[in-house]
Amino acid sequence: MTSTTFRDEWCSNLKNNFLAGLTTSFALVPECIAFALVAHLNPLMGLYGAFIICAMTAVFGGRPGMISGAAGSMAVVIVALVVQHGVQYLLATVVLSGMIMALFGILRLGKLIRMVPHPVMLGFVNGLAIVIAMAQLEHFRQPAAQGHGWLQGTPLLVMAGLVALTMAIVYVLPRLTRAVPPALVAILGVGLLCYALQLPTRTLGDLAKIAGGLPEWHWPDVPFNMATLQIIFPYAALMAMVGLLETLLTFNLTDEMTETRGQPNRECVALGASNIVSGMLGGMGGCAMIGQTMINLSSGGRSRLSGLTAGVMILLFILFLSPLIERIPLAALVGVMFVVAQETFAWGSLRVLGKVPKHDALVIVAVTIITVLTDLAVAVSCGIVIAALNFAWQHARDMRADIDDSQADAGLRVYVPHGTLFFASTAHFQELFNPARDPARVVLDCRHLHMADHSAIAAIEALYDRYEKAGKHVQVTHLSKRNHALLARAGVDVSVA
Repeated sequence: MTSTTFRDEWCSNLKNNFLAGLTTSFALVPECIAFALVAHLNPLMGLYGAFIICAMTAVFGGRPGMISGAAGSMAVVIVALVVQHGVQYLLATVVLSGMIMALFGILRLGKLIRMVPHPVMLGFVNGLAIVIAMAQLEHFRQPAAQGHGWLQGTPLLVMAGLVALTMAIVYVLPRLTRAVPPALVAILGVGLLCYALQLPTRTLGDLAKIAGGLPEWHWPDVPFNMATLQIIFPYAALMAMVGLLETLLTFNLTDEMTETRGQPNRECVALGASNIVSGMLGGMGGCAMIGQTMINLSSGGRSRLSGLTAGVMILLFILFLSPLIERIPLAALVGVMFVVAQETFAWGSLRVLGKVPKHDALVIVAVTIITVLTDLAVAVSCGIVIAALNFAWQHARDMRADIDDSQADAGLRVYVPHGTLFFASTAHFQELFNPARDPARVVLDCRHLHMADHSAIAAIEALYDRYEKAGKHVQVTHLSKRNHALLARAGVDVSVA
């Protein structure tokens, strides 16, 4: 991968990046409104959050081309807080979660994302692709005033037809021209068609009215005391964890797609700062959004300009363009998101399920299913635990020892263990030795042994005690500097040559 320059980040392909940002802004609006409604908030709070977080992370973040906004994964976290304590406590929580995110980046902990195995990444994108697609099905339901059942008859046919037309434009247009993003052409084209033919279909304005003014700066109206902190801290910590996790996973995916390398710690700091500002200006919290990021990248957005354009356009929609934006058919946006879901899903992972090790296949499937049924944080945590347990099991099984009896006449046996000595391999390590049958002198040649943790120290001590009880002597040789320092620090007194 290559790093980006200032010119790459801001000035490359101005037209493509501007149009990509414009396209992405159309896709951001219904998502942010929907997430705000899920959290029992005014839709404008979702749009303000999207504007602030998208624009600030685009300018100051560590990953050009990635889109952040008011995300659904964070909206779900705060529903109970809003219902029980109100909007002002939410704003205080958003500010505190932003501080935690920024601290995470300042402490340079973004590199921890490297510990996420590739099968977990595949499960992550597959699960989110399914979640994105399932979320669009809600638009095939009737409004609550009409019973909230599934659409039927003509409304269903019109909706399905417009969705299919949108998807067809997105798939076919790139074969004819790449001068403009196909998603933008599809959204505007279907919108003009519906307006010209006066087709009876739901529009963005049916979700919510988005007209409003500039957000106003104010401190959250909550008591600044320990009682408030006890209420908001658990939610803030969970929001920060979910936001950082989704952001860093999307960050890695964007790195792979663009074949460039971003700065994860800088992205964490920018995300934290943008959440702090969003909370102060009355907006929702947010993080990276994989669906909108995919739209931006597939539309040609590679620079910071695309993200900044998307954020600024949302503010312009609120201030000046709401009458036009509210006429966009929901079917056009649903069609675009269906394409995003299809392109996000790692179809190649299905072909390799029977070829990769069974435990990797298990991780891919498990993370996908858990993401759909619960949430991203739980899914990724489970995937990492499964992968870590398998890694420990495999390394524990790899522990073995060569035995050299070339000096048996002199009453000497040499053990040469191979592998990593840690908590999962200590029992197998002890089984390699037989103090009752070994000669009076035993040499433990550690040139191929790596001691990883305190369990390794305890295993060496236990082995030494076993031979001492049998009236025999153990001599340790060829300790690496690290292993020697590990034993010395623990105060282990073994005979070392």
